[in-house]
Amino acid sequence: MQNKNQKVFIIAGEVSGDVLGARIMSQMPDAEFVGIGGENMRVAGLKSIFPMSDLSVMGAVEVLAHARTLMARIRQAVDAILDSRPDVVLTIDSPGFAKSVIKQIRKSEAGRELIENGLRFHHVVAPQVWAWRSKRARKYARMFDKLYAFFDFEVPYFTKYGLDTVAVGHPVAEGLLGKFKVAKKSSDKIITLVPGSRMSEVKRLLPLMRAVVEMLVRNGYSGYKFVIPTVETTKEYVATQTARWAVKPELVPAAKRYDLYNKTYIAIVASGTVSAELAMLHVPAIVVYKMNPVTTWLVRQMIKVRWVSLVNILLGRGVYPEFLGPAANCENVLNAVQQLTIPSKREKMIADLVSADNLWLRPEGVASELIAQGVRNK
Repeated sequence: MQNKNQKVFIIAGEVSGDVLGARIMSQMPDAEFVGIGGENMRVAGLKSIFPMSDLSVMGAVEVLAHARTLMARIRQAVDAILDSRPDVVLTIDSPGFAKSVIKQIRKSEAGRELIENGLRFHHVVAPQVWAWRSKRARKYARMFDKLYAFFDFEVPYFTKYGLDTVAVGHPVAEGLLGKFKVAKKSSDKIITLVPGSRMSEVKRLLPLMRAVVEMLVRNGYSGYKFVIPTVETTKEYVATQTARWAVKPELVPAAKRYDLYNKTYIAIVASGTVSAELAMLHVPAIVVYKMNPVTTWLVRQMIKVRWVSLVNILLGRGVYPEFLGPAANCENVLNAVQQLTIPSKREKMIADLVSADNLWLRPEGVASELIAQGVRNK
Protein backbone atom coordinates (compact mmCIF):
# COMPACT_ATOMS: atom_id res chain seq x y z
CA MET A 1 0.00 0.00 0.00
CA GLN A 2 1.30 3.48 -0.87
CA ASN A 3 1.46 6.19 1.78
CA LYS A 4 1.35 9.80 0.62
CA ASN A 5 2.44 11.58 3.73
CA GLN A 6 4.99 9.16 5.05
CA LYS A 7 7.53 10.06 7.67
CA VAL A 8 10.95 8.64 6.84
CA PHE A 9 13.89 8.61 9.22
CA ILE A 10 16.88 8.58 6.86
CA ILE A 11 20.50 7.95 7.83
CA ALA A 12 23.57 8.48 5.61
CA GLY A 13 27.07 8.22 7.03
CA GLU A 14 29.30 9.28 4.17
CA VAL A 15 29.40 11.48 1.07
CA SER A 16 28.13 8.94 -1.47
CA GLY A 17 25.19 8.06 0.80
CA ASP A 18 24.44 11.75 1.30
CA VAL A 19 24.22 12.26 -2.48
CA LEU A 20 21.91 9.28 -2.91
CA GLY A 21 19.83 10.32 0.10
CA ALA A 22 19.22 13.72 -1.47
CA ARG A 23 18.08 12.09 -4.71
CA ILE A 24 15.70 9.78 -2.87
CA MET A 25 14.27 12.76 -1.00
CA SER A 26 13.68 14.56 -4.31
CA GLN A 27 11.70 11.52 -5.53
CA MET A 28 9.38 11.72 -2.48
CA PRO A 29 8.19 15.35 -2.26
CA ASP A 30 5.14 14.40 -0.17
CA ALA A 31 7.16 12.62 2.51
CA GLU A 32 8.52 14.14 5.71
CA PHE A 33 12.20 13.40 6.29
CA VAL A 34 14.11 13.51 9.56
CA GLY A 35 17.47 11.94 10.34
CA ILE A 36 21.19 12.23 9.69
CA GLY A 37 22.88 13.48 6.54
CA GLY A 38 25.36 15.88 5.03
CA GLU A 39 25.44 18.88 2.75
CA ASN A 40 23.38 17.39 -0.11
CA MET A 41 20.58 16.15 2.13
CA ARG A 42 20.51 19.48 3.99
CA VAL A 43 20.02 21.26 0.66
CA ALA A 44 17.18 18.82 -0.04
CA GLY A 45 15.51 19.90 3.20
CA LEU A 46 16.87 17.62 5.92
CA LYS A 47 17.78 19.06 9.31
CA SER A 48 20.43 16.61 10.47
CA ILE A 49 20.26 15.77 14.18
CA PHE A 50 24.09 15.75 14.32
CA PRO A 51 26.99 16.14 11.85
CA MET A 52 27.31 13.28 9.37
CA SER A 53 31.10 13.46 9.77
CA ASP A 54 30.75 11.79 13.20
CA LEU A 55 29.90 8.56 11.35
CA SER A 56 32.71 8.74 8.76
CA VAL A 57 34.92 6.12 10.40
CA MET A 58 36.24 2.93 8.81
CA GLY A 59 38.44 0.08 10.03
CA ALA A 60 38.47 -1.96 13.22
CA VAL A 61 41.09 0.12 15.02
CA GLU A 62 39.66 3.40 13.77
CA VAL A 63 36.18 2.53 15.07
CA LEU A 64 37.60 1.64 18.48
CA ALA A 65 39.34 5.03 18.66
CA HIS A 66 35.99 6.78 18.14
CA ALA A 67 33.88 4.37 20.19
CA ARG A 68 32.67 6.93 22.72
CA THR A 69 31.41 9.34 20.06
CA LEU A 70 29.78 6.54 18.07
CA MET A 71 28.00 5.14 21.13
CA ALA A 72 26.64 8.57 21.97
CA ARG A 73 25.43 9.05 18.40
CA ILE A 74 23.79 5.60 18.37
CA ARG A 75 21.81 6.50 21.51
CA GLN A 76 20.90 9.89 20.03
CA ALA A 77 19.65 8.29 16.79
CA VAL A 78 17.62 5.68 18.66
CA ASP A 79 15.97 8.35 20.83
CA ALA A 80 15.20 10.48 17.76
CA ILE A 81 13.56 7.55 15.97
CA LEU A 82 11.44 6.64 18.98
CA ASP A 83 10.41 10.29 19.42
CA SER A 84 9.61 10.96 15.74
CA ARG A 85 7.72 7.66 15.20
CA PRO A 86 8.50 7.26 11.47
CA ASP A 87 6.87 4.86 9.05
CA VAL A 88 10.21 3.73 7.62
CA VAL A 89 13.80 3.89 8.82
CA LEU A 90 15.94 4.10 5.68
CA THR A 91 19.66 3.55 6.25
CA ILE A 92 22.19 4.13 3.46
CA ASP A 93 25.45 2.20 3.79
CA SER A 94 27.24 2.76 7.18
CA PRO A 95 26.12 -0.78 8.13
CA GLY A 96 27.76 -0.93 11.55
CA PHE A 97 25.96 2.20 12.75
CA ALA A 98 22.70 1.22 11.06
CA LYS A 99 22.63 -2.24 12.64
CA SER A 100 23.51 -0.91 16.08
CA VAL A 101 20.64 1.59 15.95
CA ILE A 102 18.09 -0.90 14.66
CA LYS A 103 19.15 -3.58 17.13
CA GLN A 104 18.46 -1.24 20.04
CA ILE A 105 15.09 -0.24 18.61
CA ARG A 106 14.05 -3.86 18.10
CA LYS A 107 15.03 -4.69 21.70
CA SER A 108 13.25 -1.74 23.34
CA GLU A 109 9.63 -1.85 24.43
CA ALA A 110 8.87 1.44 22.67
CA GLY A 111 10.54 0.15 19.51
CA ARG A 112 8.54 -3.08 19.51
CA GLU A 113 5.38 -1.03 19.81
CA LEU A 114 6.35 1.00 16.71
CA ILE A 115 7.11 -2.20 14.79
CA GLU A 116 3.72 -3.64 15.73
CA ASN A 117 2.18 -0.45 14.36
CA GLY A 118 3.95 -0.80 11.02
CA LEU A 119 7.49 0.58 11.35
CA ARG A 120 9.77 -1.01 8.73
CA PHE A 121 13.54 -1.00 8.30
CA HIS A 122 14.99 -0.60 4.80
CA HIS A 123 18.71 -0.60 3.95
CA VAL A 124 20.57 0.57 0.86
CA VAL A 125 23.83 -1.11 -0.23
CA ALA A 126 24.12 -4.84 0.20
CA PRO A 127 27.20 -5.93 2.13
CA GLN A 128 29.71 -7.64 -0.14
CA VAL A 129 29.00 -11.09 1.25
CA TRP A 130 30.24 -12.58 -2.02
CA ALA A 131 33.68 -11.17 -1.15
CA TRP A 132 33.96 -11.99 2.55
CA ARG A 133 31.93 -13.22 5.55
CA SER A 134 29.01 -14.66 3.58
CA LYS A 135 27.12 -15.45 6.80
CA ARG A 136 26.42 -11.73 7.21
CA ALA A 137 23.54 -12.22 4.77
CA ARG A 138 21.63 -14.17 7.43
CA LYS A 139 22.16 -11.36 9.97
CA TYR A 140 20.86 -8.77 7.52
CA ALA A 141 17.74 -10.87 6.98
CA ARG A 142 17.08 -10.77 10.72
CA MET A 143 17.71 -7.03 11.00
CA PHE A 144 16.05 -5.47 7.93
CA ASP A 145 12.69 -5.77 6.20
CA LYS A 146 13.96 -4.74 2.77
CA LEU A 147 17.38 -4.48 1.12
CA TYR A 148 18.33 -2.50 -1.98
CA ALA A 149 21.32 -4.15 -3.70
CA PHE A 150 23.12 -2.71 -6.69
CA PHE A 151 23.47 -5.79 -8.89
CA ASP A 152 21.46 -8.90 -9.79
CA PHE A 153 24.21 -11.30 -8.72
CA GLU A 154 23.94 -10.01 -5.13
CA VAL A 155 20.22 -10.71 -4.70
CA PRO A 156 20.23 -14.54 -4.16
CA TYR A 157 22.67 -14.25 -1.25
CA PHE A 158 19.89 -12.55 0.76
CA THR A 159 16.61 -13.86 -0.64
CA LYS A 160 17.62 -17.38 0.37
CA TYR A 161 17.27 -16.18 3.97
CA GLY A 162 13.88 -14.57 3.30
CA LEU A 163 15.03 -10.96 3.03
CA ASP A 164 13.08 -8.97 0.42
CA THR A 165 15.93 -7.81 -1.83
CA VAL A 166 15.79 -5.83 -5.06
CA ALA A 167 18.58 -4.82 -7.46
CA VAL A 168 18.41 -1.10 -8.28
CA GLY A 169 21.63 -0.52 -10.23
CA HIS A 170 24.53 1.59 -9.03
CA PRO A 171 23.19 4.93 -7.72
CA VAL A 172 26.16 6.90 -9.02
CA ALA A 173 25.37 5.85 -12.59
CA GLU A 174 22.13 7.81 -12.75
CA GLY A 175 24.05 11.05 -12.54
CA LEU A 176 26.96 10.11 -14.76
CA LEU A 177 26.43 7.65 -17.59
CA GLY A 178 25.73 9.52 -20.81
CA LYS A 179 25.82 12.94 -19.13
CA PHE A 180 29.55 13.71 -19.30
CA LYS A 181 32.06 13.20 -22.04
CA VAL A 182 35.61 12.83 -20.84
CA ALA A 183 38.31 14.44 -22.93
CA LYS A 184 40.67 11.60 -23.82
CA LYS A 185 43.42 14.12 -24.47
CA SER A 186 43.57 17.01 -22.04
CA SER A 187 45.79 19.94 -22.94
CA ASP A 188 46.02 20.76 -19.21
CA LYS A 189 47.33 17.25 -18.35
CA ILE A 190 45.48 17.27 -15.03
CA ILE A 191 46.34 14.57 -12.50
CA THR A 192 43.49 14.35 -10.01
CA LEU A 193 44.21 13.11 -6.49
CA VAL A 194 41.39 11.72 -4.35
CA PRO A 195 42.61 10.64 -0.89
CA GLY A 196 39.12 9.58 0.24
CA SER A 197 36.23 11.03 2.21
CA ARG A 198 37.00 9.63 5.67
CA MET A 199 39.57 11.32 7.86
CA SER A 200 41.35 8.05 8.61
CA GLU A 201 41.96 7.26 4.93
CA VAL A 202 42.90 10.85 4.07
CA LYS A 203 45.56 10.87 6.80
CA ARG A 204 47.05 7.67 5.41
CA LEU A 205 46.92 8.53 1.70
CA LEU A 206 47.84 12.23 1.57
CA PRO A 207 51.52 11.57 2.41
CA LEU A 208 51.71 9.01 -0.39
CA MET A 209 50.11 11.42 -2.85
CA ARG A 210 52.49 14.19 -1.79
CA ALA A 211 55.46 11.91 -2.44
CA VAL A 212 54.08 10.91 -5.85
CA VAL A 213 53.51 14.53 -6.88
CA GLU A 214 56.98 15.63 -5.85
CA MET A 215 58.62 12.63 -7.53
CA LEU A 216 56.68 13.20 -10.74
CA VAL A 217 57.87 16.79 -10.88
CA ARG A 218 61.46 15.72 -10.21
CA ASN A 219 61.16 13.16 -13.02
CA GLY A 220 60.17 15.77 -15.58
CA TYR A 221 56.37 15.88 -15.28
CA SER A 222 56.51 19.62 -14.57
CA GLY A 223 53.81 20.41 -17.12
CA TYR A 224 51.19 18.55 -15.15
CA LYS A 225 48.61 20.21 -12.96
CA PHE A 226 47.57 18.50 -9.70
CA VAL A 227 44.06 18.93 -8.31
CA ILE A 228 42.25 17.54 -5.25
CA PRO A 229 38.44 17.60 -4.91
CA THR A 230 37.61 18.14 -1.23
CA VAL A 231 34.61 16.96 0.79
CA GLU A 232 33.10 18.68 3.80
CA THR A 233 34.31 16.05 6.27
CA THR A 234 38.03 16.56 5.53
CA LYS A 235 38.45 19.78 3.53
CA GLU A 236 40.04 21.80 6.35
CA TYR A 237 42.58 19.08 7.06
CA VAL A 238 43.44 18.70 3.36
CA ALA A 239 43.88 22.47 2.98
CA THR A 240 46.19 22.65 6.01
CA GLN A 241 48.32 19.73 4.90
CA THR A 242 48.67 20.62 1.21
CA ALA A 243 49.69 24.18 2.11
CA ARG A 244 52.98 22.59 3.23
CA TRP A 245 53.63 20.73 -0.02
CA ALA A 246 56.53 21.87 -2.20
CA VAL A 247 54.24 21.41 -5.23
CA LYS A 248 50.87 22.74 -4.12
CA PRO A 249 47.77 21.18 -5.69
CA GLU A 250 44.67 23.15 -6.51
CA LEU A 251 41.71 22.36 -4.26
CA VAL A 252 38.18 22.33 -5.65
CA PRO A 253 34.90 21.56 -3.83
CA ALA A 254 33.42 18.11 -4.31
CA ALA A 255 30.37 19.66 -5.96
CA LYS A 256 32.61 20.49 -8.95
CA ARG A 257 34.35 17.12 -9.10
CA TYR A 258 32.61 15.89 -12.26
CA ASP A 259 33.74 18.95 -14.19
CA LEU A 260 37.23 18.15 -12.90
CA TYR A 261 36.98 14.48 -13.86
CA ASN A 262 35.82 15.58 -17.32
CA LYS A 263 39.25 17.17 -17.81
CA THR A 264 41.35 14.64 -15.90
CA TYR A 265 44.22 12.93 -17.69
CA ILE A 266 45.00 10.42 -14.92
CA ALA A 267 43.44 9.99 -11.46
CA ILE A 268 45.12 8.54 -8.37
CA VAL A 269 42.35 7.64 -5.96
CA ALA A 270 41.38 5.87 -2.76
CA SER A 271 39.46 2.63 -3.17
CA GLY A 272 35.74 3.32 -2.93
CA THR A 273 32.89 5.03 -4.74
CA VAL A 274 35.21 7.41 -6.57
CA SER A 275 36.73 4.54 -8.58
CA ALA A 276 33.22 3.60 -9.76
CA GLU A 277 32.52 7.23 -10.70
CA LEU A 278 35.71 7.42 -12.73
CA ALA A 279 35.02 4.08 -14.40
CA MET A 280 31.59 5.31 -15.50
CA LEU A 281 33.23 8.44 -16.92
CA HIS A 282 35.95 6.37 -18.63
CA VAL A 283 38.77 8.17 -16.79
CA PRO A 284 42.10 6.29 -16.56
CA ALA A 285 42.86 5.79 -12.87
CA ILE A 286 45.11 4.11 -10.33
CA VAL A 287 43.56 2.82 -7.10
CA VAL A 288 45.45 2.94 -3.80
CA TYR A 289 44.51 2.17 -0.22
CA LYS A 290 46.20 2.02 3.16
CA MET A 291 44.70 0.88 6.44
CA ASN A 292 45.88 0.37 9.97
CA PRO A 293 48.16 -2.74 9.93
CA VAL A 294 45.80 -4.64 12.23
CA THR A 295 42.82 -3.86 9.97
CA THR A 296 44.87 -4.84 6.91
CA TRP A 297 45.70 -8.20 8.48
CA LEU A 298 42.07 -8.86 9.39
CA VAL A 299 40.88 -8.05 5.87
CA ARG A 300 43.47 -10.34 4.30
CA GLN A 301 42.25 -13.25 6.43
CA MET A 302 38.66 -12.88 5.24
CA ILE A 303 38.66 -11.45 1.71
CA LYS A 304 37.60 -13.82 -1.07
CA VAL A 305 38.01 -11.66 -4.18
CA ARG A 306 41.07 -10.67 -6.15
CA TRP A 307 40.17 -6.99 -6.62
CA VAL A 308 38.59 -4.19 -4.61
CA SER A 309 37.61 -1.83 -7.46
CA LEU A 310 34.05 -2.50 -8.56
CA VAL A 311 34.79 -2.21 -12.28
CA ASN A 312 37.54 -4.83 -11.93
CA ILE A 313 35.16 -7.12 -10.05
CA LEU A 314 32.33 -6.69 -12.57
CA LEU A 315 34.57 -7.31 -15.59
CA GLY A 316 36.63 -10.01 -13.91
CA ARG A 317 39.96 -8.47 -14.82
CA GLY A 318 42.33 -5.83 -13.53
CA VAL A 319 41.36 -2.79 -15.59
CA TYR A 320 42.39 -0.32 -12.91
CA PRO A 321 45.76 -1.07 -11.30
CA GLU A 322 45.34 -1.54 -7.55
CA PHE A 323 47.99 -0.97 -4.91
CA LEU A 324 46.81 -1.86 -1.43
CA GLY A 325 48.57 -1.88 1.93
CA PRO A 326 52.38 -2.04 1.56
CA ALA A 327 52.02 -2.09 -2.26
CA ALA A 328 50.61 1.44 -2.07
CA ASN A 329 54.01 3.06 -2.40
CA CYS A 330 55.52 5.82 -4.48
CA GLU A 331 57.46 3.54 -6.85
CA ASN A 332 54.43 1.43 -7.83
CA VAL A 333 52.20 4.45 -8.39
CA LEU A 334 54.87 6.24 -10.45
CA ASN A 335 55.29 3.19 -12.68
CA ALA A 336 51.53 3.01 -13.20
CA VAL A 337 51.36 6.71 -14.10
CA GLN A 338 54.16 6.22 -16.63
CA GLN A 339 52.27 3.29 -18.20
CA LEU A 340 49.16 5.45 -18.61
CA THR A 341 51.10 8.06 -20.56
CA ILE A 342 51.66 5.42 -23.29
CA PRO A 343 48.83 5.99 -25.81
CA SER A 344 48.16 2.30 -26.50
CA LYS A 345 47.90 1.44 -22.77
CA ARG A 346 45.70 4.44 -22.14
CA GLU A 347 43.31 3.65 -25.01
CA LYS A 348 43.08 0.01 -23.94
CA MET A 349 42.02 1.03 -20.43
CA ILE A 350 39.41 3.45 -21.77
CA ALA A 351 37.99 0.76 -24.09
CA ASP A 352 37.71 -1.65 -21.14
CA LEU A 353 35.85 0.99 -19.11
CA VAL A 354 33.43 1.60 -21.99
CA SER A 355 32.70 -2.14 -22.12
CA ALA A 356 31.33 -1.97 -18.55
CA ASP A 357 28.69 0.69 -19.31
CA ASN A 358 25.78 -1.75 -19.57
CA LEU A 359 26.53 -3.20 -16.12
CA TRP A 360 25.79 -0.09 -14.06
CA LEU A 361 22.08 0.73 -14.68
CA ARG A 362 18.71 -1.08 -14.49
CA PRO A 363 16.37 -1.04 -17.51
CA GLU A 364 13.33 -0.31 -15.31
CA GLY A 365 14.64 2.90 -13.76
CA VAL A 366 17.40 4.59 -11.84
CA ALA A 367 18.34 3.70 -8.27
CA SER A 368 16.76 6.66 -6.49
CA GLU A 369 13.42 6.08 -8.22
CA LEU A 370 13.41 2.37 -7.44
CA ILE A 371 14.34 2.93 -3.80
CA ALA A 372 11.72 5.67 -3.39
CA GLN A 373 9.12 3.33 -4.86
CA GLY A 374 10.11 0.60 -2.44
CA VAL A 375 9.90 2.95 0.56
CA ARG A 376 6.45 4.17 -0.50
CA ASN A 377 5.23 0.60 -0.70
CA LYS A 378 6.98 -0.30 2.58
